[in-house]
Amino acid sequence: MKLRIRVESWPVAGVFRISRREARETEVVVVELEDGGAVGRGEGGPNVRYGETGASCEAQIESVRGAIEGGADRQALQSLMPPGAARNAVDCAFWDLEAKLAQTPAYRMAGFESLKPLTSAYTLSIDTPEAMLAAAEAASERPLLKVKLAGDEHDLTRLRAVRAAAPKAGIIVDPNESWSIERLQALMPALASLQIDVVEQPIASGEDDALEGATSPIPICADESCATADDVPALAGKYQMVNIKLDKAGGLTEALKVAEAARDAGLQIMVGCMLGTSLAMAPAMLVAQYASFVDLDGPLLLARDREDGIAYNGSLMRPPSPELWG
Repeated sequence: MKLRIRVESWPVAGVFRISRREARETEVVVVELEDGGAVGRGEGGPNVRYGETGASCEAQIESVRGAIEGGADRQALQSLMPPGAARNAVDCAFWDLEAKLAQTPAYRMAGFESLKPLTSAYTLSIDTPEAMLAAAEAASERPLLKVKLAGDEHDLTRLRAVRAAAPKAGIIVDPNESWSIERLQALMPALASLQIDVVEQPIASGEDDALEGATSPIPICADESCATADDVPALAGKYQMVNIKLDKAGGLTEALKVAEAARDAGLQIMVGCMLGTSLAMAPAMLVAQYASFVDLDGPLLLARDREDGIAYNGSLMRPPSPELWG
């Protein structure tokens, strides 16, 4: 087994802005595993929310090089590395390599007979209400929008502008932990009147107990509060949905376990992503076969994508080609 690691920088189309940061480019860590003449690839998206950078992920993977090149397999990887973007890159490279060596699609290895095309949300970054109205007008034909909010006094104005510009679109609201429970409760009647489909992680992770037993006319989705399958049982009764991201879970292997735990707990599933290329979206499409809502628009937010990237027809994503992954 040979392990190769590289950190890449990809330009964003414009500016990607959420409540805690903005980005004009994004770093990804790419892993290649070569064995028996076959090469498997995986991509992880480091996130500053979890203290990750391209350099830190590269160092983390480098620290287990000896074990991987010495014969550790994908199952051993789960205990060799903690959840996060670094393990995600290695885990997905293992899946890709195993599929190539077995000459079997990765989706079949994961228990699927086939992969269906998926409709992804399209994200509107935080901006002025006027700018978000213009962005929503440009995206108004897309069936599902994700609207990033800032946690300030202009959030409802922003959201009303988006709804006015895209009256037919489904809308996911994502404040990225920037609301208090009091603000959530105060805004809920207006959110319901605007026909919002999902409110994603409105309050800070760690404050989830404030949602215990609360009734909501709109499903509330745990994002930062849910990384691995072990997190799921405590979320039942507080959230109605969990957002599964391979970078949080530490790879496709754990993400599939999160999906199983969510279904066992009676929670709906969203599958999301960090900023990244089609190489990161491809394995996430397997978990997304279980999802009520899909948010795998990373390549649509970049200025360019990888060669052999996923084909998007508007917001409809086609299954990845074997040349890309799996």
